[in-house]
Amino acid sequence: MNIWSRDFTRSEKMLLTILFLLLAGLLYYQLVDRPIRTAVQNASTETRALESELAVVSSKARQLEKMQTEMDDVKGRNALSRMESYNNSRAEIALLYEILGDTLDYSIEFSDVTRNGDQIRRNFSIRFRTRDYDAMRTVIDRLCSSKYRCLVDEIRCQMTRNEHESYVSANVTATFFETMAGGKPDAGLPKDTASVSSKGK
Repeated sequence: MNIWSRDFTRSEKMLLTILFLLLAGLLYYQLVDRPIRTAVQNASTETRALESELAVVSSKARQLEKMQTEMDDVKGRNALSRMESYNNSRAEIALLYEILGDTLDYSIEFSDVTRNGDQIRRNFSIRFRTRDYDAMRTVIDRLCSSKYRCLVDEIRCQMTRNEHESYVSANVTATFFETMAGGKPDAGLPKDTASVSSKGK
């Protein structure tokens, strides 16, 4: 007798129904539930990563905003400084000695003076060490807010800590500006690059 041509008993029908439900549940788990759970888990992981990245970006943005505010403040103070007449090198060196006097140690190095029209640029670099960041910042603030026109080009600092000592080392490049208005030419006065450029044309 062909098994498919006969009627199933009630218990067989219940057994087939249970098997069908189990098979349907397994298919639902494999094809629907499991992919959705995996997608939700991946989305949750990505969300946490994005939130962490956003926190880092927000922190950097706050730092940049603080730095910009500080730079604007420095520029405001620089606007009140004086551009002294050439040759003001002795006064500028004395100012640097005064500003760096409270540091642990320091060195000052001037490069060649340049001239463009009536404007004189006296480029220099200073290296110094302080006990902490606040002391280093005080040196920079005093330089930027000095009575002589000075533009700080670059600041590099590094904190050093070990079992014996702790200090901040800083390298600063900057420029003092002077003017030939009221200045007296001397042997150290460089050639005027503006006049050289105009002759070349």
